[in-house]
Amino acid sequence: MVRRVARGEGAAKWLPPNPPAQSKHMFELQEQAENLNAAFGTSDAAERLAGLVRNVGRRLVFTTSFGLEDQVVTHLIATQDLPIEIVTLDTGRLFGEVHALWAETEVRYGITITPFYPRHDAVEAFVRGHGINGFYNSIEARKACCNVRKVEPLGRALAGAAAWITGLRADQSAARGGVALAEVDSERGLIKLNPLLDWSRDQALAFAREHDVPLNPLHEKGFLSIGCQPCTRAIQPGEPERAGRWWWEEEAAKECGLHVGPDGRLVRSKPAAEVLA
Repeated sequence: MVRRVARGEGAAKWLPPNPPAQSKHMFELQEQAENLNAAFGTSDAAERLAGLVRNVGRRLVFTTSFGLEDQVVTHLIATQDLPIEIVTLDTGRLFGEVHALWAETEVRYGITITPFYPRHDAVEAFVRGHGINGFYNSIEARKACCNVRKVEPLGRALAGAAAWITGLRADQSAARGGVALAEVDSERGLIKLNPLLDWSRDQALAFAREHDVPLNPLHEKGFLSIGCQPCTRAIQPGEPERAGRWWWEEEAAKECGLHVGPDGRLVRSKPAAEVLA
């Protein structure tokens, strides 16, 4: 049973009499996400990032894979001098063009991008068990590789963070179509902010060109969504932009695991009123 109590001027919030600490934390996070959505849902991306800094504070982390959207977000963070840590996951199987862009980006904005690498023992165990390219053999093996090279390092990158900033856009895939500007990542217990969620790819590209944002030359060769080199191909005319990722799989919603929970679905948050019900 929950009771309704007033908190703040004109506010009415739902709280249980004696909430467990974890549930209370999740309620507070969801309340925070709802406030961010209400305050910045119609703002531009720069103000959304600045608003996160003002309203959340503490350790804020942006994870970049140096794709088009991530480069736009990096530009917005760096040019506003926002106190947001920019990190990247170097899987050990990236394109050479990604490393070159990484270096160019640091020089362009005068920043340092913090790398997180997979644990060497976990990579060695995976390769011993599956072979160097064993991720082609099954969906389970591919997801296991992603877990070793991406998901586990992400956990270390986000340890102690109050918010995780991403470059997700709602129109990147059907699976991502329902994402919100601010959500609660219940798996990691933090706010997840998607400042470009309502942008189109054309809008992001136009912004990047207007502001001279460094971009990966592979985009011009049909590589619209770039992950690890052996798991990425150029798309064909008419294909959706993520069709080049794990193209040998038949799944409709293909994700590496960074944005999904144990059930394979994108991590979504509940309304605050439902969290403690």
